[in-house]
Amino acid sequence: MAQSVPETIRSSATAGERLLFRTLKTYLPDDYIVYYEPEIHGRRPDFVVIGPDLGLVVLEVKDYTRNTLFQLNHDEWTIVNSNGEQTTTKSPLKQARDNVFHIVDMLKKDKNLIQTEGKYQFNLKFPYGYGVVFTRLQQKDFIKDSLYSIMDADLCLTRDEIDPEKESFSEENLVEKILNMFVVPFRLRDPLEIEDINAIRYHLFPEVRISAEFRPPVPYQDQLLLSLHDIKAMDLHQENMAKQIGDKNRLIRGVAGSGKTLILASRAKLLLKENPDWKVLILCYNISLAQSIRQMVNHMMNEPDSLFDFDFTNESEDLSVANNDSVIVRNFHSWLKHDLRINEKQIPTILYKLTQKEAILPTYDAILIDEGQDFEPEWLALVSILLNEETQSLLLVEDRAQSIYKRRRSYVQDTGLSFQGRSKVLTINYRNTAQIVKFAWEFFQKNSMLKNKVVDREFEGEIIAPQSTRRKGPEPAILKADSFYREMAIIAKQIQKLNIDKKVPYSEMLILYRVKRTHKINVIDVIQRSLTNENVPFYWITENENSKRTFEKEDNTVKISTIDSSKGLDFQAVFIVNIDNMPFPLEEDKEREVSLLYIGMTRAKQYLCLSYSGESEFTHYLEAIQKIDEVDIVKDKKTL
Repeated sequence: MAQSVPETIRSSATAGERLLFRTLKTYLPDDYIVYYEPEIHGRRPDFVVIGPDLGLVVLEVKDYTRNTLFQLNHDEWTIVNSNGEQTTTKSPLKQARDNVFHIVDMLKKDKNLIQTEGKYQFNLKFPYGYGVVFTRLQQKDFIKDSLYSIMDADLCLTRDEIDPEKESFSEENLVEKILNMFVVPFRLRDPLEIEDINAIRYHLFPEVRISAEFRPPVPYQDQLLLSLHDIKAMDLHQENMAKQIGDKNRLIRGVAGSGKTLILASRAKLLLKENPDWKVLILCYNISLAQSIRQMVNHMMNEPDSLFDFDFTNESEDLSVANNDSVIVRNFHSWLKHDLRINEKQIPTILYKLTQKEAILPTYDAILIDEGQDFEPEWLALVSILLNEETQSLLLVEDRAQSIYKRRRSYVQDTGLSFQGRSKVLTINYRNTAQIVKFAWEFFQKNSMLKNKVVDREFEGEIIAPQSTRRKGPEPAILKADSFYREMAIIAKQIQKLNIDKKVPYSEMLILYRVKRTHKINVIDVIQRSLTNENVPFYWITENENSKRTFEKEDNTVKISTIDSSKGLDFQAVFIVNIDNMPFPLEEDKEREVSLLYIGMTRAKQYLCLSYSGESEFTHYLEAIQKIDEVDIVKDKKTL
């Protein structure tokens, strides 16, 4: 079964479109992608099919009957509608041809997608074609009315060729015809790699872009070409989620690393693309996550649909979201202070005044909330009352396994909006390796009092069990030292070794701690001195509020943060130190400590190291599963 975007076709689609959608999805290979009515730089072809051994094919769908057709030639068709009125339009094949060349012209600008030598130099390195599907005409109709004289039979599909209910339907014939709808008829010697498929999606659908390394366009044998590397794009499930969230109030519940924040940012961009005059508010709980979201949204909002429209020469160009009145990104308390000019204690009074029409505060056409599990009921009540009543565009994103605050939760009561039938679940963890997902989830299940609430069904209040991707990596490392000084000395050397041996940038490393000092030791001071001794540059994210608001992930420094403030962030390598201070003795709620350590573990994309030099309930757990004195996080391990 092929993958499709959207996953289900809209109810307003024609009967013929719904039939073709089901047929393509059911009978095309698993690694094919079927797009229905995608918006591609100002055009909406009916169907776009992409396959590793296929290339790219655009299909135009027509529900014409024999009585509809009046006068036809290769260029124009005159059609009679149900009222007897005649309209002249471009021939279906020309419509499909124009759409495919609109796509091809964009893709040819990427040096990685073209042939740079030989007979087909500067053509795409994969086949591309087009065809027309007549959902209400059969092959016998084409023969009877001599339609094949103006329509190439190889570029047409009729009802009996797409309808599995018809006796003459053949899966082999369907696939073979699609495989031969090409402008330049050649078969791929080697199937397209996933990187090629992602590059195609990256160019055609700006909303799926995450990142890519690229240089300014440069001439290449009289052609101006882009050279993109390390392309990262949403996977199809995430793309579907961003595009199909729906209108009004929606809830997304996802596991750590499932791309919830990415979908939220993409949703903000799509909303403003469809409604340029809207005022959009993005809220979260912690300050550092707000800064991270701001940078993500800033990147998405300011990247042009076509990379050729970007001014690479203007290095001083400031495209900050902060200067864009349409999008406001805040942590909740900053929003109260700077936008509403109130504090948290005033919320009950303000809520009463707003309901009595005795106060006026800013309103928003759309509000998107990340880490919704950390919001108090009164906060959500305030948010919902400032939401445009006509749009009711509220998106809540949450993961109960990452809840570190005791919040009573009933979204119906808190917002006045029902989310029944309006929620989506993300179960696949894309951030972490399979080893990290398994390690972190086993810890959570064995130590959380909420483990009995872990289920796979979609229901408000439940905790979702994560599914890992196939991406493999080293097992998480456990390090025990005889003192915290020794612990940090080893960690600092490991960081330097990761940077040198594995080429992990300092900007992709994070050190997490529970508290900055205890009665025995100044934790943060030891961390900083150990890094300095190894000449490792660092930035203390959680030094103060200003450092949280201004940190830049991409600068060449190892980041240091409390676990609390790391929510929503991710790094290639994460070191959680001083775990013997967890559960923290002064913290009455052990459940919060379990969630915190789970959050810390799931910040790591590839390398995870947990270290301690004393004893606690959590270190006893670590020793029970693996007794290791000193572990080299860098050493190569055989992985599947």
